Amino acid sequence: MRREDPVDLLIGARLAELRAQHGWSLGELAERSGVSRSTLSRAERAETSPTAAVLNRLCHVYGRTMSQLLSEVEAAPAPLVRAAGQRVWEDRRAGFVRRSVSPPHAGLRGELVEGRLVPGADLAYDRPPVPGLEQHLYLLAGTLEVTVGEQVHRLDAGDCLRMRVTGATRFHCPGPDPARYVLAVVRP
Repeated sequence: MRREDPVDLLIGARLAELRAQHGWSLGELAERSGVSRSTLSRAERAETSPTAAVLNRLCHVYGRTMSQLLSEVEAAPAPLVRAAGQRVWEDRRAGFVRRSVSPPHAGLRGELVEGRLVPGADLAYDRPPVPGLEQHLYLLAGTLEVTVGEQVHRLDAGDCLRMRVTGATRFHCPGPDPARYVLAVVRP
């Protein structure tokens, strides 16, 4: 039997709350998001940890960034975010670890995220969580291939990719080493 993760429990409850606020059935949300009813149901009940791609689709439907969604399951944000208090979320199947270094805060449009991808990891998002999202990706270690629309950008440690996300994106770590980056996200 799967042991429930406290973060998954909080995320599941927030996802159920958002769906209820919109007055949508699981079927309606499935149609809007392209995520199956069973996956949505299992995520809301914390029977499974939603993947990054599933959370991205749900964030798109609800008009939130992933960091906003994750910050909504926390208490009121503090101006100083200690390393020990930064939320970490992992998509083990995809080989992706996400740390919310500077989560969304009232009155601020930006946030910082640390991402880590294992060699071979390949994250594809079919749409941005919020259209027109501004992102600045600074690669700290490894090699990362980022596809924005049709254009592929190969980044090496120290490179920075600036983009306004309006369509599909893909993050691929070709290896041989893991990729570690900081992503600055600015809402439009």
